[in-house]
Amino acid sequence: MLKRTKQLVLLLAFLIYSGADAQQKRSLTHADYDGWESLGGEKITKDGKWVGYSISPQDGDARAEILPFNDPSKKTIIHRAQGWDFTPDDSFAVGKIVPQKDSVRVLKLKETKKDDMPSDSLFIFNLKAGEIEKMANVKSFAIPQEAGSWVAIHFEKEKPAKKDEADSTAKAEKPKKTDGTKLLVRTLNGEKSYEFDRVKSYSFSKEGEFLQYVLAEEDTLDNAAIHLLDLKTGESQTVHEGNTDYTRVTFSPKATYLTFISTNDSSKAEKPYYQLYLTKTDEVALEELVNKDSQGILENGRLSSDAGIRFSEEEDRIFFGVAEDYVDYAYESDTTILDEERVSLDIWGWQDAEIQPMQLKNKSREENRSYTATMDLATRKITQLEDREVNNIILENKIERDFALVWTDAPYRRNYSWDIQIGRDVYMIDFATGEKTLVEKSLPGYPSLSPEGKYITWYANKDSTWVAYDIAQKNKINLTEGLDVVFYDELHDSPSLPGSYSTAGWLENDEAILINDRYDIWKIDPRNPSQAVNITQGEGRANSIEFRRLTLDREEEFIDPKDPLYLTAFNEVTKQSGLYRSSINAQNAPKQILMSDHRYFGFNKAKDSDEITVRRSTYQENPDLHLGDLTLKNLRKVSNLNPQQADVKWGSVELVSYLANDGTPLQGLLFKPENFDENKKYPMMVYFYERNSNGLHNYRAPAPSASTINIPYFVSNDYLVFVPDIKYDLGLPGPSAYNCIIPGVQSLVARGFVDADNMAIQGQSWGGYQVAYLITQTNMFKAAGAGAPVVNMTSAYGGIRWGTGMSRMFQYEQTQSRIGGTLWEKPVYYLENSPLFFMDRVKTPVLIMHNDADGSVPWYQGIEMFMALKRLNQPAWLLQYNGEDHNLRQRKNRKDLSVRLSQFFDHYLKGAPAPLWMTEGLPAVEKGKTLKYELED
Repeated sequence: MLKRTKQLVLLLAFLIYSGADAQQKRSLTHADYDGWESLGGEKITKDGKWVGYSISPQDGDARAEILPFNDPSKKTIIHRAQGWDFTPDDSFAVGKIVPQKDSVRVLKLKETKKDDMPSDSLFIFNLKAGEIEKMANVKSFAIPQEAGSWVAIHFEKEKPAKKDEADSTAKAEKPKKTDGTKLLVRTLNGEKSYEFDRVKSYSFSKEGEFLQYVLAEEDTLDNAAIHLLDLKTGESQTVHEGNTDYTRVTFSPKATYLTFISTNDSSKAEKPYYQLYLTKTDEVALEELVNKDSQGILENGRLSSDAGIRFSEEEDRIFFGVAEDYVDYAYESDTTILDEERVSLDIWGWQDAEIQPMQLKNKSREENRSYTATMDLATRKITQLEDREVNNIILENKIERDFALVWTDAPYRRNYSWDIQIGRDVYMIDFATGEKTLVEKSLPGYPSLSPEGKYITWYANKDSTWVAYDIAQKNKINLTEGLDVVFYDELHDSPSLPGSYSTAGWLENDEAILINDRYDIWKIDPRNPSQAVNITQGEGRANSIEFRRLTLDREEEFIDPKDPLYLTAFNEVTKQSGLYRSSINAQNAPKQILMSDHRYFGFNKAKDSDEITVRRSTYQENPDLHLGDLTLKNLRKVSNLNPQQADVKWGSVELVSYLANDGTPLQGLLFKPENFDENKKYPMMVYFYERNSNGLHNYRAPAPSASTINIPYFVSNDYLVFVPDIKYDLGLPGPSAYNCIIPGVQSLVARGFVDADNMAIQGQSWGGYQVAYLITQTNMFKAAGAGAPVVNMTSAYGGIRWGTGMSRMFQYEQTQSRIGGTLWEKPVYYLENSPLFFMDRVKTPVLIMHNDADGSVPWYQGIEMFMALKRLNQPAWLLQYNGEDHNLRQRKNRKDLSVRLSQFFDHYLKGAPAPLWMTEGLPAVEKGKTLKYELED
């Protein structure tokens, strides 16, 4: 009895302590954002013995954490590490160390000159010895891509020594003018090293056999030059010198050749002409391959310095770019005209393939456009592959065949402003002859070539089928027509043609292709598509589980059918995720390895061993890095993001189900405050944008808002947040939002814990439109926030998306706005779905954000909404961040918006005092002088 009494006392003490501890937790504040961390750049050595990752606060200094896979306790932390990587021999980690951010800020406040600001350093971490070597004043570094144990370190210019006060009369030596600085090339262990001065650029061959470096000119006394360092012998040879520029320096895949583009025209020349040079690496014997007079290149063309150089894998071909020759326009070159006298205008022509804003947006790209050509290195014959009519070639990562695919959408381009699903004419082009063979006119989507080059495949969205083109037989094969499932996006609900669920790769020798449906994976032999096999045995569709093949070898060219088949799995109903195992020729259903109430992502396997890294999260659990193998047993967490979260009221999330007004089953996410009490009533924020319920287990970091409410912040401050899914009916975007959002809200109100008198809605862009529409249909919300809302579809229809230069017509006819026709075909739909025409019904105070550099939604839409409400004498505020885009980019503005959003909703839903910016406004004469966050007395 005494023992039991002691147990009860201990339990009571524990409960009291736990309750007290819970009470000590605090709510999130806007000051928490800067220190909140995220993880990225996770890496694992090829042998699987070492892993590393970077952890970065939102504002502050990052760090790298590097540790042995089997002994995470021996973690090495390198503060302010950036751009680091493991070396190809798995022996070192190399990267930069950047200056401390606070120190740089202090120096900027002191208006320190750029030359006096601190520079980056370099670290070389010897993994086995555990020793770190550092070097200061580093501009850049490089290590070979695939082999070798070398590092090249490019230093900043040496800062001139400050004159000693005692030697103030001494005349300082004038520094020499050059863009080059010192380059140190050394083995990682430091046993061998080479130094070169006035280096401008450099790079290793892929396997680390050679390093090329370009010397910059120096006071016109020393010429620019390109050199080749043989890392086996230590010999450095001059490849070429005396020209003014050397660029696009490239090694061939096996380092047999070195090629570059160069010119001897003056560095001040506005229109320099370039030549392409080639040499062998084992014997420097330079040859000029291409110049503007070369036979075979585009008529009136010249070698382009803007295009990269590539080789075929067998090194028998080189690929380069040819540009239009320079044109001398009489008006442009007329020196008798003053700049102030020159005409500046844009002419919009109805016959133009692209409208003027789009042309201007793409002007730089078009001015630098180049057309791919190739040279046979055995015969030196040049073949022009792209030209002015057909100018989109698809060169694979490894060029292993004697042909490629090339396409043009020129015949259909004029329609692009209102039809973003235009087709493209696709051809095969022969590298030797340049002959083009038509594959398909107006082909939808983007075609791809099978690994062995036997087939071309694409998704034909007009027919909702997958197609293969047999290159040898020159015939099309419908791969999926006879199957009893669909391969189009089953949840597609816009007027455009639905997309597909993509493919999962080809088997060896092009024997079959793997194609995804919504849930399962099919193996289809193009020679016999009627015998397609569902390799996941229909388990996905039967259990609402989306199976997708997990690619573990990033350099994979084809799928070996003998290898195990690993499948990521996501349950659409429960939102569980995990991993299954099967095989290409399995006779049984996939075997579950793990399914849990988490999100698993970022699988990363060591190249030469079975070790993996993976990230796992829930709303409450940070997406930390875990170590293990593909059994996923005993996963070990090695990072520890945001330990401060334990001191914060965080809350939870649950999946809710309800019916839309038309009876459609829907899901949504309900975020609840910590220590939620169903007998209390909570104010509730409602946020929406398309469908979000699949993100149940996503971690959401506290962060300043780019446009929408930060869910953790509001939940931590004792709000409920509801995020409902929305299903759309074509032509009825506004009523569809009402049909899905309002019954979801009502279903939660009926549960008794929502304060129905204190609810608000907030959304951005498409969500902002829905906010604007809903407040014309109901007064159930006490406040609303609408970011970049379209309120007048009739005026927005004719507007421009300035970010791309495109007309907005496609938005309404084919995509998100979902009207499904032109303004003159469906004028009533445009009017009835436009909130502006019903603003007189609005009784809800509104906070609008619409910025004057919005590249997606014309910012006059926000003005139209604000002016209507102002005219109607309804409370409304418009936040216009100067020079900002659709979503805020500058952190200072994001922080500002976060404060104003919380103040606005706290005032209306919690009865908090209004801030002065709401009650007094911010007069133009006070702009930049005060923020008016202060609350009214």
